[in-house]
Amino acid sequence: MVEPGWQKVGPHPAIRAWADAARQAALDVLAITSEPWRCGATWFVGVDALPNGQDGAIGGAPFPWEALPLAPKPLHKAQLSVIRSGYPQPSPEETPAAFAFRRDRDAAHLDGLLPIGQDKRRMVKEPHAWILGLPLNDTTASPLSVWEGSHHILRAALLAVLTPHPPETWGDIDITDAYQAARKQVFATCRRIELPARPGEATLLHRLTLHGVAPWKPQDMAPPEGRMIAYLRPQITTVQEWLTAP
Repeated sequence: MVEPGWQKVGPHPAIRAWADAARQAALDVLAITSEPWRCGATWFVGVDALPNGQDGAIGGAPFPWEALPLAPKPLHKAQLSVIRSGYPQPSPEETPAAFAFRRDRDAAHLDGLLPIGQDKRRMVKEPHAWILGLPLNDTTASPLSVWEGSHHILRAALLAVLTPHPPETWGDIDITDAYQAARKQVFATCRRIELPARPGEATLLHRLTLHGVAPWKPQDMAPPEGRMIAYLRPQITTVQEWLTAP
């Protein structure tokens, strides 16, 4: 992984072949799904929505491992993230403060942290190896946004709060305060960039990189289905590995 915490791959014909097959599968999913759209009907979250196999193959297209700087791993069903014109909009499932953070800060977050308990305290419950985004249609609308170098700040902050505890308990430790403080530091010191990509390309993120989704700009255009990206985050065994591996 390059130093900024992200890497663009491609274009490559194997990535394009997978994206074309996945796009058709995605359109089929959107045609029959009962999953509600969030953010005022502008975001389809689509966790585990795509019907790829553990080898990543979909619709007869093999997963393009040969085009990626990654060792093959068993894969979960890919997330299908779809954004429509006007994203984001206020919605009942978000407080005004949460909506403002989504609108003004791209809902910047670190994958793998879940809100636990009545107070929704953050804990690392889904450690993963990397984050791979594969665009499924041709648009630059609402791209992935990242804060360059943020993985260094987040790693240091979370290690500071977790290291006093036995590693086997790290997934049960409340890291909310350390995470929120580190995120503020990232906003103050790291460069935010947008990473638009097209079918045939891929965007690889370091697992500790702070990232989000840019709002839909008035001049943005996309196909009728909206901006579609497939995301993969294969899990790894321990929180310690998530936090200390390169």
